[in-house]
Amino acid sequence: MASPDPASAGTSAEQPATTQRPLRAHAQRNRDKLIAIARTAFATADDTVPLESIAREAGVGIGTLYRHFPTREALVEAVYAAELDDIATSAPALLERFPPQIALRAWMDRYGAFAAMKRGMADTLRAGQASGRIPTATTRDRITTAIRTILAKGADTGSLRADADPDDVATMLLGIFLATAARDTPEQTGRLLDLLVDALLPKPGR
Repeated sequence: MASPDPASAGTSAEQPATTQRPLRAHAQRNRDKLIAIARTAFATADDTVPLESIAREAGVGIGTLYRHFPTREALVEAVYAAELDDIATSAPALLERFPPQIALRAWMDRYGAFAAMKRGMADTLRAGQASGRIPTATTRDRITTAIRTILAKGADTGSLRADADPDDVATMLLGIFLATAARDTPEQTGRLLDLLVDALLPKPGR
């Protein structure tokens, strides 16, 4: 999924600190709803998403959208940050629900959806990366850390290989998503992810 590196955009935690006061509860709800609507819109759209349609679906005026996000770039970067926060912090919750090998496969699906969503924001994200507003190294570390968390649990339980390098796994995932992006064949993507998980299972005599 060709798209930029899914691990190459920054999160809100990586943006420069500001002195803005916290939003009031109503304003915060509006902002959260705008981001939620935009996340869905960017994930499903084949073309540029009109900001007016995002505001309308969120039940607010376009002026409210612009008060929170003065530019399209600001909205895109906020959506990307929210998505990356979710994927980077989802490993512990998945491990509470599933055995490590199942958690890893579920995490890969979530990561794939994240990468697909970002194709609709590629130009804006590249501009953010070029300007330095969206750091790349730290966010790649966050993705790799999520993978490391699952692999470590799997190694502890004997359900995943103990010698797998999390950065190698992240690189292989990126290769899968880049290779299958243009074809838009989710079935093939799923098969490739299954093969990757199988390669991470302990093998007799290894």
